Amino acid sequence: MKHILILDDEKNICVSLAYALEDSYRVTWALEPGEGLELISAGGTDLVLLDLKLGRHDGLKVLKEIKARERKLPVIMMTGYGSIDSSVEAIKAGAFHYVSKPVVLEELKNLIIKALNQAGLSRRVEELSRQIGEKQETVPIIGSSPAIQRVLTMVDKVKDIDSNILILGESGTGKDLVAQAIHYRGQRREYRYEAVNCSAIPVNLLESEFFGHKKGAFTGADRDRQGKFEICHKGTLFLDEIGDMDPMIQAKLLRVMQDKAITPLGTNKMIQADVRLIAATNRDLRQAVEQGTFREDLFYRLNVITIEVPPLRRRSEDIPLLLRYFLQKYNRQFNKEVVGARREVLRLLEEYDFPGNVRELENIVERAVAFAEGPLLSLEDLPELEKSGEHERGAKAACRLAGRSLTDIEEQAIMDTLSLTRFNRKRAAELLGITERTLRNKLLQYHRDKI
Repeated sequence: MKHILILDDEKNICVSLAYALEDSYRVTWALEPGEGLELISAGGTDLVLLDLKLGRHDGLKVLKEIKARERKLPVIMMTGYGSIDSSVEAIKAGAFHYVSKPVVLEELKNLIIKALNQAGLSRRVEELSRQIGEKQETVPIIGSSPAIQRVLTMVDKVKDIDSNILILGESGTGKDLVAQAIHYRGQRREYRYEAVNCSAIPVNLLESEFFGHKKGAFTGADRDRQGKFEICHKGTLFLDEIGDMDPMIQAKLLRVMQDKAITPLGTNKMIQADVRLIAATNRDLRQAVEQGTFREDLFYRLNVITIEVPPLRRRSEDIPLLLRYFLQKYNRQFNKEVVGARREVLRLLEEYDFPGNVRELENIVERAVAFAEGPLLSLEDLPELEKSGEHERGAKAACRLAGRSLTDIEEQAIMDTLSLTRFNRKRAAELLGITERTLRNKLLQYHRDKI
């Protein structure tokens, strides 16, 4: 039940209003401004009915004090003096509205409902804004390596620049996170951010996705639809995998970039589109231009500012930080308490090349946390990665055997492989491409040769 505070120096008015409202609200009242302000500071007040003249006190000054303490608290002024100037001044000072005495109860009840509804809507907007802010914080660009710090420096330099930005990098490096960081740290953050994966949407739908359409523009267009450019007016549109965009759409995108306006399908009406474009690709666009699959003029339009996101193998020092972040994320998701990883796990992660980059690391950690039984990740929790690592380390060990006799190379390869597999003969035999029986016979032969 909402709480209403009545602040009036006439006790009879306080009592009668409390009686009239108590069926729908919890009502308290105070005769002195000091007492009322204490109640407001204590919290829990949803609306104030404030007399414009509180004996020797000026209600406007009390209103300003209320707003200084609780800016969002709705206040309805009550005046018995019929002063229009004072009422207008009260509205300017932050009052929701005013009523004249004697109070018309139905009018007051309607005003209370409107004031509480508006306050609730304001709180909801604030909550959504807070959640959006938190959402951005849950996908930070993590890393302290020089490579990733250069990216963050570029983000800070370009966040308030309206020039087109091209983000380059392998799949899984976090190009979308860089685009989000540019938008949400910059001056366009109050407006929409939208992302479109140019390779995931069928060509025949991509034009409608970008520019929108009018009802009846094509079969299945049963209603008007806004395109991403219209939705993102004054905001940011992120075009992921732009290297895969159809040439026909490339031409239309170029025209939009030149005209700063779009024309929805099914109409000739142009709509202004003040949109900052951020594009990303894992392809070599210069090579695509040479091959004729990407427009040269569009490439130069997009390639005003370039940010290259490094692959994970070029910033392996960030792996412990990323590991900690993903452990926290999936601990919450799976209700686990995995606090870290054993030393051999961390060494294995740092030696691995991660062709899938940060996305692959996240997938590995997600799977490991889901099946982990202890507080620390062990090699058993990462079987596929361990096997891959064994292959890589086995290849590196083989390279060190150059220049030695074939017998020595064979023995050293077998012993190194056994060491890598922690003397698991079955796994060592698999890596060496021989049977367990052959491996056992080889070991017996080396033993006999040394006697």
